[in-house]
Amino acid sequence: MRIDILSILPDFFSGAFEHSILKRAKEKGIVEIHIHDIRKYSTNKQKSVDDYQYGGGAGMVMTIQPIDDLIGKLKSERDYDEIIYLTPDGEKLNQGICNQLSTNQNIILLCGHYKGIDQRIRENLITKEISIGDYVLTGGELGAIVLSDAIIRLIPGVISDETSALTDCFQDDLLSPPVYTRPSEYKGWKVPEILLSGDDKKIENWRQKQAEERTKTLRPDIFKDK
Repeated sequence: MRIDILSILPDFFSGAFEHSILKRAKEKGIVEIHIHDIRKYSTNKQKSVDDYQYGGGAGMVMTIQPIDDLIGKLKSERDYDEIIYLTPDGEKLNQGICNQLSTNQNIILLCGHYKGIDQRIRENLITKEISIGDYVLTGGELGAIVLSDAIIRLIPGVISDETSALTDCFQDDLLSPPVYTRPSEYKGWKVPEILLSGDDKKIENWRQKQAEERTKTLRPDIFKDK
């Protein structure tokens, strides 16, 4: 997979993809991440990428030209499955979206700033709009990092035990069951006996029930009666 991230703050990503699973994914050649500075594509003398909004009002708007030129350049070099704009008013990110995007080959992530991007970019260049939550950040860079991480970890070969990602929270619309490790008792706090039983079927049934109960209690908004 190739991910192209378009930003006016390219240095923001320094080190973001140089640790743990994301670093190994790059080293294995499973994923390529390219950061592009939108300002470099501005044609005006000041290399500005924003302007006042028509109709008046507070806040600046990201202009069309540098974004259009940059996206046009990238599209001339390869085909893209999605051109995604990170924005608070986009579709709220969930595991299903991550699963779908992880099957793509090439995607562009556009990071917004100020009051956002000129609406004509959204109408003519963007194929998908994603929000990471009902709140506003300074820019779309953190959203791009979150989305990239959530996608990359699902790509086959990134995690050594691929079944681990398939049993994460929100897969099958359920939260994960409780997890424990050694020692089996600490300060009188004991691991549930069933997890020490060695009975795989009973353990699996216990985990399923725990996942359902936790989801029903903690996230009733996503719980579906099984």
